[in-house]
Amino acid sequence: MSENHPSDDLDLDHAPDGRDGHQPPHEPEAEPGSASVLHLRSPAHGRRLARPQQAATPAFTYEQRLLVLDIWRRSGLPAGDFAPLVGLSRFTLYEWKRRFEADGPAALADKPRGAPAGSRLPEVTRRTILMLKQSHPDWGCQRLSDALLRGPALSAGPAAVARVLHEAGYQLEEEPTRPHPENDRRFERARPNQLWQTDLFTFVLKRQNRRVYLVAFLDDHSRFVVSYGLHASQSAALVLEVLRAGLASHGTPEEILTDNGSQYVTWRGKSAFAKELERRGVRQVVASPRHPQTLGKIERFWGSLWRECVEAAVFLDLGDARARIGHFIDHYNFQRPHQGIDGVVPADRFFGAAPAVLETLKQRVAANALELARQGVPRAPFYLTGQVGGQPFSVHAEGERVILTGAEGRTEVDLVPPPGPAAAPPAPVCPEGRVDNAWSEAAGAGPGEPGTSALDELAPPAEKGGEP
Repeated sequence: MSENHPSDDLDLDHAPDGRDGHQPPHEPEAEPGSASVLHLRSPAHGRRLARPQQAATPAFTYEQRLLVLDIWRRSGLPAGDFAPLVGLSRFTLYEWKRRFEADGPAALADKPRGAPAGSRLPEVTRRTILMLKQSHPDWGCQRLSDALLRGPALSAGPAAVARVLHEAGYQLEEEPTRPHPENDRRFERARPNQLWQTDLFTFVLKRQNRRVYLVAFLDDHSRFVVSYGLHASQSAALVLEVLRAGLASHGTPEEILTDNGSQYVTWRGKSAFAKELERRGVRQVVASPRHPQTLGKIERFWGSLWRECVEAAVFLDLGDARARIGHFIDHYNFQRPHQGIDGVVPADRFFGAAPAVLETLKQRVAANALELARQGVPRAPFYLTGQVGGQPFSVHAEGERVILTGAEGRTEVDLVPPPGPAAAPPAPVCPEGRVDNAWSEAAGAGPGEPGTSALDELAPPAEKGGEP
């Protein structure tokens, strides 16, 4: 039997390397008497088009730029011949020469790259942003930006506002939040008077410790409050009067969205409110029970009214509360930017097709509507100064007292205001629905206890209420 050798099974004329049976280079031959080992070479690498690597242009210091420019001028060579000798392009030499002749040696110095640090807004805009933030700490960057654009007509986006606040020392604080079970579906009607939302809101008059109820109708498309009414009772009669005031002033909507309160819905038959809507050709849409998100727009208005007016205001009586809440609604309708409608005010959307009506109503709204809502009628300041017998003196008012300051020092005098009619604020623009108490007095009901009204007998009190 012949001895098989591993090399006998290989055809050297067809070796894998394609070299006609010759051993590949760099591979040692097998020693005699040992098994041959075949080393297969890796396939040859392919070819591709590539830009040849160029050496990076060296960075020149300020002194080196001056030295190169001086040597070039002394050499007398053209820029195209001299530039390769120093590793530059002729365009760089021309640029250095132009800068040197225009601004001197300082033009060749290194300049900082990038935009300057800090806000680039004008000084008046930065100061206005900081003053608005101090006056309204709860305002965010978007609302500050909207207020700047609508008020003093200063342009500053939310990012620019945030940069100014950050430079002034404001820091972003993380507040823990509660996870929401599901995302609420949002809706908005396409034009005014397609859908109104209505709801009741209750709070306590601090001076009288008397609970009162506020009802309002709000346009879904524009967030414009079309009418309101405040009374000591949450009766169906009050809701009807407010509805009629809104219809008389702003037309008839297609639908009105309500909750399941007894003023709007009854368990048997039809409520007076439903009959009124049916008579006027308005469709009533009733929200699902225990789901306030359906009336989210008017609920959001209640929150703004409470935080910006009612929470801190001290009303003299029910009449004062009616007037001052009316002024806040005027401010809300005509002056307060609303983020839910792209930063415009509700009146801009509601009266989009009637600019003449909008301009007339805006002229009737006082510029200080918000201050009238919060503080009531402002009192005229009093100050008097002069000399008597060569001695200087001054008299000014502080609250209900008069302060006399003279050579002897400071003297305080308490004043007792004389009887007379108090100054009345201007009437609000927003239509008000009010129930006349003469009906109850004619029926012999009498004034009643605080927080009660004869109108309570018209409908059972709603379960909704409580402190806002």
